[in-house]
Amino acid sequence: MKIFVPGNHLMVGLVGQRDELLRLVEKSFSGTNIHARGNEISIEGDEAEQVGKLFNELVLLLEQGHALDATNVGRTIDMVKADERPSEVLTAEVLRSSRGRSVRPKTAGQKRYVDAMTGSVITFGIGPAGTGKSYLAVALALQALQAKQVERIILTRPAVEAGERLGFLPGTLMEKVDPYLRPLYDALFDMLGTDAMPRLMERGAIEVAPLAFMRGRTLNNSFIILDEAQNTSAEQMKMFLTRIGFGSKAVVTGDVTQIDLAVGKSGLLGLEEVLGGIEGLSFVRLGARDVVRHRIVQDIVSAYERASDQPPQAGQG
Repeated sequence: MKIFVPGNHLMVGLVGQRDELLRLVEKSFSGTNIHARGNEISIEGDEAEQVGKLFNELVLLLEQGHALDATNVGRTIDMVKADERPSEVLTAEVLRSSRGRSVRPKTAGQKRYVDAMTGSVITFGIGPAGTGKSYLAVALALQALQAKQVERIILTRPAVEAGERLGFLPGTLMEKVDPYLRPLYDALFDMLGTDAMPRLMERGAIEVAPLAFMRGRTLNNSFIILDEAQNTSAEQMKMFLTRIGFGSKAVVTGDVTQIDLAVGKSGLLGLEEVLGGIEGLSFVRLGARDVVRHRIVQDIVSAYERASDQPPQAGQG
């Protein structure tokens, strides 16, 4: 099979330095031989057709301005093997940050998550650390605020106390809850810059509060993010979901493998069985393939996923 690459500049980006990207593709498709000559790539082997699709997708990404490296070529290989279209997933811009950097989904799972948040009133993003649950939710919230689809962003998390009660900690309320909300702050600062966020908070366009402060309120024309929802009780989850008012969207993120509640059952567990089928409500599950941190994190998550699928050994549990 032969693939023609239009333009020498694309060919250089496609093969990588010393053909490192070609060798990565060969390693990922055992029994495949790839040769580059001029503007032509020859592919031999049982999986030649799938490898051809991969190179066509990589060429499309290069034509749309993406730079290829081992990390994003690896993700592209995973998507093609799963019969997905990387050129559709990786080019969907969610937001352009204050530094001019584009925020985009990096996996097919993240693209499903973004599409769900765009099309649903309430979206549940459930998955392990590193899958972009909170970061992409913040990006969609800022996009909605900039487009004047909502009047404010509300960020909230349950304040699970690790041996200390908030009332006994020193400082103001915001100083007490700041450690719980730091990941959301970090995402906002990354996208807005250090100057814009304080101004938006001063005028009430961004509100940050612990979950307990949502009780008794009706939240209209808002984009609300409940982070770390695995640490809510069933009563807190019901309270939060019934706060949603007219013109609002809500995103609930959580990782059911990291429940820190000392007593009681997580309000996130079994929720899909209760609420599944309600129009305007979506559940998106992210997994090891959607981890966009160091590759070792993806491998660790995969190992835990495999272990959770194994039946307990005799004498255990």
